[in-house]
Amino acid sequence: MIMILTTLSATSLLFLLWTILNSMFLPKFTNVEHRKCCTPFTSILVPMRNEERNVSAFITNIQKLSYPNFECIILDDQSTDNTFSLLTQAIGSDNRFRIIKGNILPKGWVGKVHACHQLSQQAAGDYFLFLDADVQIQEDTVETALALLQKRGAKLLTGFPHFPVTPWLAKLLVPMQHFIVYFHLPIMLANYTSRIHTTAAHGAFMLFERNAYFSIEGHKSVKSSLVEDVHIARKMKANGHHVILANITSHVSCYMYETNKEVWSGFTKNIFIGLGRSVPLVIGLTAFYLIFYVWPFILIVLDFHYGMTGLLPILLLWLQRLYIDWCTKQQKWLFVTLPLSILSLIVIMIHSMKLALQKKNYHWKGRTYL
Repeated sequence: MIMILTTLSATSLLFLLWTILNSMFLPKFTNVEHRKCCTPFTSILVPMRNEERNVSAFITNIQKLSYPNFECIILDDQSTDNTFSLLTQAIGSDNRFRIIKGNILPKGWVGKVHACHQLSQQAAGDYFLFLDADVQIQEDTVETALALLQKRGAKLLTGFPHFPVTPWLAKLLVPMQHFIVYFHLPIMLANYTSRIHTTAAHGAFMLFERNAYFSIEGHKSVKSSLVEDVHIARKMKANGHHVILANITSHVSCYMYETNKEVWSGFTKNIFIGLGRSVPLVIGLTAFYLIFYVWPFILIVLDFHYGMTGLLPILLLWLQRLYIDWCTKQQKWLFVTLPLSILSLIVIMIHSMKLALQKKNYHWKGRTYL
């Protein structure tokens, strides 16, 4: 048993050190100097479908931006609630904003992708910033993002926002998005090479240079994808465009889910597809997590006789999670939920895979997808 615990401690230490090293290749917004003399016209493009709970806060947030040269186009994507009327009321006479009505979803298209495509056809900016309706950004976000994009010579900048979490299932699962990026994604390869398989993106915040976006046919090129953010980033790389993944948590927050049901549906829709619909990968990740992230906690519960030898792998795993949460401005106490988060991730991976193998539909915002 001592040998097993020593091995687990050694691997946990390696995981921690790798995570710290890996994070060093992720640029931060806070370290970027603004280029006040250069303010290219930027289109902020926002798809909304049944977003009445987010409308007022979103419009108020965008109205406070310090960037002087932007338009904000919002597409009401066949909403069945009060999204349109609330938008009209919140915008008032502010001529920086424009609302367009979305067309009926064509066969073969995913709803959000079609909405983004329609938005791009209406946009006049030199840069396109796609935001989700549940996003809140700091006043200087646009100029900060543009400065980093231009400094790195990139054509797409994206990142995983800060995730305030309320439902208990969101506390377990949503922060794991950052965990996966910091631990599993080789960020140096993602940011400094054109290898498409080392690509991550988050659709809540994607800043494109206009010509590069249209050179790949924009969202039309990934019209049937449920993980369009990753796939369009891969398209950009495949066409020779530099893509940057940044730590944007200092400037961008995303209030993803309000209920446990939304968390379950959202992760079910995305996770197996995000893993390339690979059954071997799901099996491999399940085994990996059970051995290195669940078993150490089981061992210490079953046998308390090993003192610090038994506690060390757990402490190192917690420290790894705490470091990631600190980098991403997550609630600091959530690191203690790590084994429950891992188990929840395993359960939802298997559930998502099972639905796909049984050819059952995924459900999201009143639409169904295979």
